[in-house]
Amino acid sequence: MTAAPDQPPRFPTSLGTSTATEIRLLGQDLAQDLMGKVGFGELAYWLVAMRRPTPGELRVFESVLVALADHGFTPTAIAARVTYLSAPDSLQGAIAAGLLGGGSRFLGVTEDCGQFLAATLAAHEGELPDTDAGWDEMALEAIRAQKTAGKFVPGLGHPNHKDGDPRTPVLIGIAQEEGLHGPHLRLFEAIGRMSETALGRRLPLNGAGVCGAALADLGLPTDLLRGFALLARTAGLLGQIAEERRNPIANDIYMTVDRNAVYVAPDGDENA
Repeated sequence: MTAAPDQPPRFPTSLGTSTATEIRLLGQDLAQDLMGKVGFGELAYWLVAMRRPTPGELRVFESVLVALADHGFTPTAIAARVTYLSAPDSLQGAIAAGLLGGGSRFLGVTEDCGQFLAATLAAHEGELPDTDAGWDEMALEAIRAQKTAGKFVPGLGHPNHKDGDPRTPVLIGIAQEEGLHGPHLRLFEAIGRMSETALGRRLPLNGAGVCGAALADLGLPTDLLRGFALLARTAGLLGQIAEERRNPIANDIYMTVDRNAVYVAPDGDENA
């Protein structure tokens, strides 16, 4: 009796496979069924949620990607420009530097806010509020709990937009138009209304936070929200690198920072 031949290892995946003649993605023929027919935002949503978004979901999702693609003159943009100027693998390094900076400092707010809102909603006992007053009460408790714990409320405050982030009302309005103004956005708005009462000063709701709330209302996993933010930021980083090629300023940035650095001795005496 001969032994059965060893079976090759199998690694099940719902995303797709490639053969010599065909690439399958999400059960579709990529070349014939997806290319030219499915936008990149829809594909990204589909890959994560394993279902195609509705037109309304897609509009909200792509609005988030656009909102987070801003690439102003921030440390993230500076890191991309200077790395592009100096690194041996400049394009790869510039994108990596920008993504790492954006992911750890700025775009983490999207994830942090989505998770904070989701945790607050999950901890609520009974039915969710159906009035603004009820949402305000929940928001007040959440803000005060963060303050007592010595933590910031993610999504509150912005270094530039002191009187309100222009992205916030627009994204909320789009979600309302599409019938996707859910509990995360309702709670987020209430946090904005109650910030002055709880903290003694009014803080604006920022764009990274409202994006986290909108993505959470779409039902997307909150532990992947930073990934969506990084996806959006890549567009901005490519824009910065293209701008560096058109109008080089990275060397001036570097020289300005280098020449203005002030040495501080380990003991704290800068005159040592």
